[in-house]
Amino acid sequence: MEQIITNPAIEQYIDQQKSPADALLLSVERATHLKAMSPQMLSGQTQGNFLSIIALMMRPRRVLEIGTYTGFSALCMAEGLASDGLIYTLEANPEIAPMAQEHFSMSRYSDKIVFKIGDAREIIPSLDETWDLVFIDADKTSYCDYYDMVIDRLRPGGIILADNVLWYGKVLENKMDKKTKVLHEFNKKLANDARVKCVILPLRDGINMAIKL
Repeated sequence: MEQIITNPAIEQYIDQQKSPADALLLSVERATHLKAMSPQMLSGQTQGNFLSIIALMMRPRRVLEIGTYTGFSALCMAEGLASDGLIYTLEANPEIAPMAQEHFSMSRYSDKIVFKIGDAREIIPSLDETWDLVFIDADKTSYCDYYDMVIDRLRPGGIILADNVLWYGKVLENKMDKKTKVLHEFNKKLANDARVKCVILPLRDGINMAIKL
């Protein structure tokens, strides 16, 4: 989600100095803003570049994305897959799925993307994989559940990225709404989990990045 919580001028500068997105990603971005509900949910080019760089550094064989939306972030991470790599991307909303599927079919990575529609809490246990990289960007109230479901299947040295963990900056408020409270508890959960080392990056709406020890 493209929420800006830091100095807008700095954010603008960062956006101006990023590597350009390829033609397909630009097309996905345009289509999302024209056709999709809540286009602010799109990862966007700056965050997309971050996801691509992480994947390019890791060259993961197996990536799990929880929350596909229109496919932008999955396509970004697919850039860094190993030659035999796959990315499993899960989307709960069947109404947005055709748009994501169309974008995947246009990509040179189409044979590396496994797209599943349904409840991630039901799909994840059925996937017999060991994960190298996990990106969580779905129902915020289920973040702790998603984490618990993937941590044992994450290899040592594997990375979990969770988006929107600063939630418009509301995590600083004394009286938190339900989503904010859950995200705050999620951040504390990772900070207190001896199995991982984590840090929150103030990129857009905040990304919690955890590496399994």
